[in-house]
Formats: sequence, structure tokens, C-alpha cells
Amino acid sequence: MLRLLFTLFAAAALSTAADLRVAEDGRLSKELADYLTREAATHWTARHATIAGLRTAKDLERRQLEFRTWLTKAMGGFPAKTPLNAKITGGFTRDGYRVEHLIFESLPGFYVTANVYVPTNVKPPYPAVLGTAGHSVSGKAISTYQYAWIGLVKRGFLVLAFDPPGQGERSEYFDKTVGKSIVSIGTRQHDMAGTQCLLTGSTFALYEAWDGIRAFDYLLTRQDVDGQKIGVAGNSGGGTQSAYLSVVEPRLAASVISCYMTGWEQLWTTPGPQDAEQDFPGFLSSGYDFGDFMLAFAPKPVTMLTGIQDFFPIAGGRATFAETKKVFSLADAEVHAGYFEYDDPHGWSKPRREATYRWLTRWLQGRDDDGAEPEIKTEAEATLNTTATGQLATSLGGETVQSINMRRAEQQFATRSALRGSNPAALRATLTRVLNVPARGGAPGVTEVSSSREGDVQVTKLLMEMQPGLHVPAVLVEPAGAGKRPAVILIDSRGKAASSAEIGQLAAKKTAVLAVDLSGWGESAPAVGASGYSGDWQLAQRAMLIGRPLPGIQTLEVLRAYEWLRTRPGIDAANIGVMGVRDGGMIAMYAAALEPRISSVTVREMMASFMTLARAKVHKDRISSVVPGVLSEFDLPDLAMAIAPRELRLQSLRNAVGAPLDRSEVERSYAPALAHYSKVKERIRIED
Repeated sequence: MLRLLFTLFAAAALSTAADLRVAEDGRLSKELADYLTREAATHWTARHATIAGLRTAKDLERRQLEFRTWLTKAMGGFPAKTPLNAKITGGFTRDGYRVEHLIFESLPGFYVTANVYVPTNVKPPYPAVLGTAGHSVSGKAISTYQYAWIGLVKRGFLVLAFDPPGQGERSEYFDKTVGKSIVSIGTRQHDMAGTQCLLTGSTFALYEAWDGIRAFDYLLTRQDVDGQKIGVAGNSGGGTQSAYLSVVEPRLAASVISCYMTGWEQLWTTPGPQDAEQDFPGFLSSGYDFGDFMLAFAPKPVTMLTGIQDFFPIAGGRATFAETKKVFSLADAEVHAGYFEYDDPHGWSKPRREATYRWLTRWLQGRDDDGAEPEIKTEAEATLNTTATGQLATSLGGETVQSINMRRAEQQFATRSALRGSNPAALRATLTRVLNVPARGGAPGVTEVSSSREGDVQVTKLLMEMQPGLHVPAVLVEPAGAGKRPAVILIDSRGKAASSAEIGQLAAKKTAVLAVDLSGWGESAPAVGASGYSGDWQLAQRAMLIGRPLPGIQTLEVLRAYEWLRTRPGIDAANIGVMGVRDGGMIAMYAAALEPRISSVTVREMMASFMTLARAKVHKDRISSVVPGVLSEFDLPDLAMAIAPRELRLQSLRNAVGAPLDRSEVERSYAPALAHYSKVKERIRIED
């Protein structure tokens, strides 16, 4: 009875968020943002010095090659080319041009829907333009982009305008039963699949760029195209594609990048990282910035079109152009570095479309043009459909980014080196590298904020300085009693307040608890994001851009907290375990795999494995748990083997949307670990 009363008392004493709050002013989330910004600043400052150090055309050529190689690898590496199987499915004729409906396969079964605008008032061969669509629901068919395609074809350009994956006729999450996509069209589809791509060491950008490369291949099959005069033009997400193709498609003769170019120094906080395809892990830490997309195209003509009111900061655009113009002069190509700005918001507005016409006619047709856009009548979007139903999902079907990436994950799962915990030292080295966990540097500096005694429980609130200027809040709950007590480090991705009941229950068992809000969680959670992106999304992307994935930062914090706790008087240093809830479970497993002195591990409501995520059609809020390229190295069940023979409890593991998995599914995922643990009976438990 006394034990029950103590349990109830301890849980009640820690039952509210206010009881566990350490910092009342909300400054901890700002500390985290400032820490990441300081880290990022070291990289863009170093890059400024590198660019300033370019002295000759040879220097520029070396940087171009390095960046092209880096970007191709960062995207995920391009596959072998396969038959395009291009088919014209229909079309129509208008005054001065005709439109052909085209479908081709950039990968086997990965269909690209496109419209080919062909001039009929001039003779072939025509200079051609790849028309890369921005983040519109309708892809290539939205009226804004139709204006651009028609404005170009009326000037004698053949235009190949195609839908990116997840837009227009290529909705990747179209549900036939409800007649619409179950994931918002455009950026949200890119982010959904893009998160999964990171697991395999690829990105969503790989598929967009590959579509553009294969679209170029298709143009070369046409006798009415001058293969030496093919350019690219796009706005917003299409500007992103134009920038990437300017790097990875050396056959292009000219490029127009609208409403994308800026600088990370200006974009970093306002509005911050955006779409999945626009954020490459390690981009800043590898020494790159937006300007490298321009520099990679030298000495060929490339122009950036900007908007003074755009959410891509104009200050970044101006700074990038100043850099571009200077570096192009090394190749005697200063005239090939173009710039246009207009005082309006984001979009391929008429002034920027007319700047597009002027640039492309000058460099692909060899003539000056005032750029005046003629009167244009756009088509109903359905008129531009290349499929019978308006959606690939209900006509040809075919592959999606998710399905292709899932097969890539399965191949990595089957062929990666079989660490599987059999060599803990090798796994620790791999973990350290993949998570980018630096040397822990001993115990952190700790400031005691307050201490109070409630009955037989001592509650001490702490600030732990994990990195210079970066504190995380923690609460140490110590039950009274003589002798050394076992302890648990508790980490809950919802914040420590969400586990107040568990803290009370552990205290009732005479176990000390150090509950920590790791960077990004609880009191350290990021502020609301910008431009429609969550704070969690932008935090995770910022961390990846500087080569420091958030799980690696958090794992280091657990290890440093462990070093501090084991020196605490009254704590049994040989009996310190970790308990992780939800994504905190992954961090608990990382920490235990890296620190063999951690005595036990309990995880609850954790996603069962990264393969669970890779195989899922859809997922929910997974970006914070992703480690780029992890599946070519290890998965969570491998960590379970590395934790053996220490006690491991797996409680109520989840799928990629957070729903509980059947016990049989968990047992299948963890079968190698279960077999490994069979030598130390009862030391691994799978619990509902």
C-alpha cells in the first residue's frame, strides 16, 4: 500500500508541464537556432574566401568539375540510360504553332507527361527549350507557364514542357477510390517522397534532374531540333530544375533561372529551407552555395531573373550575381552572366517572361529582341492532357519516386556489409561517421536552476551546456535513500513533460531519472516555421545542410549527459540505463550502441526501423528522425544486436504514420537480433 501511495505521489508531483519547465523565457529554441547559424556562417565565410581565391580560368574549371561531381553524388548518382519509349498520344494546331502530346519513360515505367510546342511559321531545324514547370498543381499546364511556352514558340523555339513528379498528370499519391491525391500536389508530394529518398543517400532532385536529362535526349531524336541550340528555362521549382540542369547537363547551350537564385546567408533564416529537392545534406559544409549553379555553366550564357518582393531574398540574388559576374570574367565571358530584377512578388510574371524571351533569342537565335509578349490565348488545362484520364495513376499507372526508392532501399538492405551488431567496434565507427558525432569532450558544464524537495523526492532543474552557447534543459529526480541508486536518462521527442508519469513511476522504484529535452525537442523545440514549412522541417534541413544531422547532435547530448550523471554523488555509475520515447527511442539506441557502459535500453512507441519508413506509401512527420544514407550502412535492428547482451525492451513499436505494429511484424524486423539475443535469455523483450 505504501509503495502504491508513493508511486501516486511521485507521479502527481511531476504531472504538469510547468513542473518540469526549466527556462521560463523560451530562449532555448533561439539558442539552438543561433548555434546552427554560427555553424553555417563558418561555411559560407570559408566559401567567400575560396571564391575570392579563384584567379584563372583553370581555377574555375577545377571548381566546376568538383561541384558537378559532388552534386551528382549528392543527388544519388544517375542511373544508366534506358529506352525512352516515346509516344505522341495526340495534339492540336493553333495559329503559328502546334502542340503534340508526348509521354516518355525517363526510367523503365517512370512515365513523363509532356507537351511539345512546335512552330509552324518558320522552317526547321528549330532551337529548342526545355520548359521546367514550377510548383503548380497543374504542372506544365498552368496558364502562367503556358504564356511562357507560347511566347517562346511564337518566336520560333520548339518547347518541350514537362510535368515534374508529383504535379500535373503525375500525381504520385492519386487515390482512385476518392478521385484525388491523398497528399497535396506539388511541394508536399516532393517532401513526402524526398524524406524517404534521404534514407538511401539520394534526393528528390535526382528524379527531377534525370527527367530533364532524358527530355534533352528526346529532343536529340527529333529531326526538327537543332541539337547544338537547346536551352532550359523555368521559374520557382522550375528555376530550381534549370539551376540543377545547368550543372549536370553539359550539352545545354543557354539557361534561364527565374525566382530561385539567392544566397544561403540571406535565405537561412528568412524564410529558411524549403522544398525537399532544394536542400542537399552537407551542401554548405562542403563549401557550396547558390552561386555555384551559375558558375558551373560558365562560359555559356546563363541569366538569373529575380523579384524584389520574392521570398527568395533579393539581397542574396544581388550578391550572387556580383560574384557570378566577377568569376565569369576569368573565362572572358562576363557578357554571358545575365541578371534581371523587377519589383514584384514571386512568380513568372510578364516582366520576367519577357526577359526570358530576350535572353534566349539573343543566345540561341543570334538576334536582339525587345521581348514584348504577344497577345496569348491559353488553353483549358485538360486540353493539354497527354493521358486519357488526366492522371497516369488512372491510365498507364507506372512507377513513382517512392516505389523506385523503395527498391533501392531493398537492394541496400540486402547487400550492405553485414555489420548487424556482430562487430560492435565497426558499428560504433560507422555510427560515429554517419551521424557525424564528434568527440564528446567529457561532461558538460551544468548550471543548477532550482532544487526542491517534495516528500521523498528531490527535484533539481538544470541547464546543461552541450556546445558553447547551446544549453539543453534537464530535470534530475532523485528518490531519497542511502547508498548508490540506479539511474535512467529519459528522452522523449515530445518533451520531458510528456513523460512525467514514467518519471514518477521510476522514482517510485528508487531509480533516479535525468529527463532531458534534447536540441529540437520540448523546451528546445524550434519556433514556427516559415513559408508553409514546419519548424521541425526547417530545423532538420538546416542541420543537414551543415553536415550535422539532428540525430547526431542529439546523440552527442545524451552521451555528454551520461558522462555527467555517472559522476553524480549517490548514482550507481555501473547501472545507468536509457529510456527513449518515440523518436527518443532511436537516440537511446544510438547512444547505447556507442557507449557500451550504458546498462540497459528501453524504447517505447518508436518507429520500428528505417525500412518501415522506406516501404511506406505515406508517412507522418519523419524528417527529424532521418539520417542521410543510413540504409546503406545499418538499420535500427542492427543496433539492437550491438546492444546485446545488455537488456533491451521494445515497447509498442510503430509504423511510419505512428500506428502500433503487430507483434509479429516487430519480430520479423528484429529476427536477427532475437536470434542473437537467444544466447542471453530474457535480455530482449518485445512488448505490446
